[in-house]
Amino acid sequence: MIPFIKKKTENDISDKKKRIKAIIFFSNIIEVILVLSIVILFYITIPLSSSKVIFIPKGSTNYIITYLNKSGYDLNIIDKIIIKIKGYPQSGWIDLKKERMTKADFINKLLTSKAALKTITLIPGETAHFFLKDMAKKFNLSFEKLQIAYNKYAYKLDGNILAETYNLPLGMDEDHLVYYLISYTDKRYEEFSQKIFGHYIKSSWYKYITIASIIQKEAADIQEMPIVSSVIQNRLKRKMPLQMDGTLNYGIYSHTKVTPKMIREDKSSYNTYKYAELPKAPICAISLDAIKAAIFPAKTEYLYFFRNKQTGKHSFTKTYKSHVNNINKLKKKKTPEKTRVFPKKSDTKTTTNLKTLWKTVK
Repeated sequence: MIPFIKKKTENDISDKKKRIKAIIFFSNIIEVILVLSIVILFYITIPLSSSKVIFIPKGSTNYIITYLNKSGYDLNIIDKIIIKIKGYPQSGWIDLKKERMTKADFINKLLTSKAALKTITLIPGETAHFFLKDMAKKFNLSFEKLQIAYNKYAYKLDGNILAETYNLPLGMDEDHLVYYLISYTDKRYEEFSQKIFGHYIKSSWYKYITIASIIQKEAADIQEMPIVSSVIQNRLKRKMPLQMDGTLNYGIYSHTKVTPKMIREDKSSYNTYKYAELPKAPICAISLDAIKAAIFPAKTEYLYFFRNKQTGKHSFTKTYKSHVNNINKLKKKKTPEKTRVFPKKSDTKTTTNLKTLWKTVK
C-alpha cells in the first residue's frame, strides 16, 4: 500500500505544477494582451488636427504615407499596417467633414471619405466669359488658364456649356475642368438630338443653339419661348433683320446696356440691327427649354414684339402698324416705365425665295 500511495502523491504534485505553469503562462498572455490593448487604445485615441479637405496623391500606400508625413500628419509603421489591412485611400481632394478627430477616425476617413465637391451654377442667359470668371473665383483657379482651356475645347464662342448647376470636385486643374464641362454638354446635346432627329450633326445642331440663345435672352418666361422663337423664324424667312438687343449682349458685353451708339458701332455678326441673319455663334448659355422652343416654335405670323416693364410680359403683333398702336396705347397710360421695343420696322418686301432655316438644318 505505501509504495502505491507514494507514487500517487508524486503524480498529483507533478499535475499541480503543470497547472500552475499553465495558469502563469495564460496570465502572462492576458497581461501582454491587456498591455497591448491599452497601448493601442491610447494610440488610436491620440487627437489629430487636419483641414476639412485634404489632397491624397496617386501612388502606393508607402508613397501616400510619406506625402502625408511631409504635410504634417505624423503617420508611422502602425498606421501603414492598419491602412494596408483596411483598404486603400481614394486619390484626389477628399472631404473629411471635420478638422479635429482621433487618429483612428482620421485613418478611417482616409479610406471612406468621398471626393470634396463645390457647387457652381451657370445661369441661363449668362455668357461663358462671366461664368469662367465666377469659376476662377470660387475654385481659386486662374481665369487666364480657364480661358485658354475654353478656347482650346469650345466649338463656338458660347453655348458650349449647358446652363445647369454643377457639383465639381476640388483639385481639378483648369484644363481638365473645362474639358469635363464641355464634354458633358456635348453628350447631353447628342442625346437630345438623337431623341428628336435620330442623329447628331454638330454644325446643324449649333444653329438651333444659336436660336435658343437669342430666345433665352429675349423671352420673359418659358411660356413665351416658343412665341419668341416663331418671331425669329418668321423674320428670318422674310430676310428681315432680327433687330434684337439681346444679340449684342454677347461675350464680355453680357451685362452691358445696349445703346444707339453700340448699335451703330458694333460691326460684328451679333449686331442683328445690321445683318438679316443669325449671329455666327450662340450668344449665351441656354436651358433645355430654350432648345425645345428653338426646335419647336409656335405657329404664328408674329413679326414684332415689345416688353411692358410693368407686367414683364411681351406683346406680339403681326404688323408694324399694330405694333406701333400697342406702344402708343401704353404711352397714353402714362406709365413711368419706358417700354422696350423689339424689333423696329424693316423692309419686308423681297422677291427672293429663301430656303427656310429648317431645310438648312435638317
